[in-house]
Amino acid sequence: MKPIWIVDDDQSIRFVLEKALLREDLPTRSFTNTREVLAALDAANDDEMQGPQVLVSDIRMPGGSGLDLLDKIKQKHPGLPVIIMTAFSDLDSAVSAFQGGAFEYLPKPFDLPRAVELIRRAVDESQREEVAEERMQAAPEMLGQAPAMQDVFRAIGRLSQSNVTVLITGESGSGKELVARALHKHSPRANGPFVAINTAAIPKDLLESELFGHERGAFTGAQTMRRGRFEQAEGGTLFLDEIGDMPFDLQTRLLRVLSDGHFYRVGGHNAVKANVRVIAATHQDLEQRVKQGAFREDLFHRLNVIRLRLPALRERKEDVPSLTRHFLQQSAKQLGVEPKRISDAALSQLSAFNFPGNVRQLENICHWLTVMAPAQLIEPKDLPPEVMSNAPVEGSVAAVPTMAAPAPAAPALAVDVAEHVPAAVPVAVAPSALPAAAAPLATNWESGLEHEAQALLAEGRTDVWDVLSRRFESRLILTALGFTRGRRIEAAQKLGIGRNTITRKIAELDLDRDGA
Repeated sequence: MKPIWIVDDDQSIRFVLEKALLREDLPTRSFTNTREVLAALDAANDDEMQGPQVLVSDIRMPGGSGLDLLDKIKQKHPGLPVIIMTAFSDLDSAVSAFQGGAFEYLPKPFDLPRAVELIRRAVDESQREEVAEERMQAAPEMLGQAPAMQDVFRAIGRLSQSNVTVLITGESGSGKELVARALHKHSPRANGPFVAINTAAIPKDLLESELFGHERGAFTGAQTMRRGRFEQAEGGTLFLDEIGDMPFDLQTRLLRVLSDGHFYRVGGHNAVKANVRVIAATHQDLEQRVKQGAFREDLFHRLNVIRLRLPALRERKEDVPSLTRHFLQQSAKQLGVEPKRISDAALSQLSAFNFPGNVRQLENICHWLTVMAPAQLIEPKDLPPEVMSNAPVEGSVAAVPTMAAPAPAAPALAVDVAEHVPAAVPVAVAPSALPAAAAPLATNWESGLEHEAQALLAEGRTDVWDVLSRRFESRLILTALGFTRGRRIEAAQKLGIGRNTITRKIAELDLDRDGA
């Protein structure tokens, strides 16, 4: 991991932070003034790994202020989280620094554990941004030759120079976030941030703070001022996924932002201007939600300026072959194995399937085939049972395979993940602890695990534990989220792990996604 850069002319501050971060296995590099930092950044441009993961800087230093340093860094490295350290007398300056893009401020004298926690949070944010940037750069343009998808592509092209609000509709797993990213990528705001939030996946009492931020002391636990998603998306695009599930009272606040471009942080008294393009998405019938009184009609009209309907995969069957080959290549690359090929007969069988889980379900099937198909050429007999019978369980996709290495995708887990995650996945427990019908599945799962381990060991791999552990954890977490319909806290409770643990695992395993 890249080091944490500490900038302060006070040797004692540098020493204390260095020791505390090293105890947390976080490497550091220290500087005494802004000139040294700028020179080091110029040198690091030739070797990206030598640059900082996070920069922590004092405000008042000889030879240049931390605010000037922040301004110069944001011009060259807009995605780098910068934490401003300040004495209490400088809090006004620190707060003004947020307009320049500071991640957070750290008041002096600071509580060391809180400082480390804040820096670790900035590290997590930095790593998420790096992964998102890699995905944006590495991901190919959206695939689709079907007329319905060509209509979508044409619409994206027509909107390429517009900042108009867009509402994307379509079934879960059809790739709404990819369309939102494409709209951002080809817009005048492409150089700004793309920030996504799933309004259905965040508890109601936390969603307001997530969207609009909060002031210090706004509620219990609000130790510092925090920027919400609107401020994080300044100059860029904010993607509001599953907007149809937004709590009614928050719809009023969102309407205010869309109407006059201003909002208030939780506990705040000063209006904050939002220079943000909003793209919303939903799998629900918003007109029906309006009739039911669950969605504000005036907000609906504000969002429904331009509507893009994304077709379900069953409406673009001609795209199944190209998507299948793409996902097989993608899975093989992630697993470090030779890509598998699929026979015409198997492809024909796969194309005949209705895919209630849409593109996301096809992606999961391709991951499963990469792991479980015994030969390099996939035949019809290798396909999952629900594809072979073409009769998925009514009301759910109970047999969709998801034992996959994490795949590049969007930053938010859809609340309806149950549509493409098995309702029950056998895990390594004693057969006697399972219902009679489930015991054979557990046996097959364990046999498959043993086979995979033997194959990897035979290849001379030295990362077998990591590879198989990631697959196991991915499937277990996705299954729990499917069981709880995307509610992370409940999923963590059922798995017997903490909320922070499941959040960290979702990030580590790249499970935050909404299809392809």
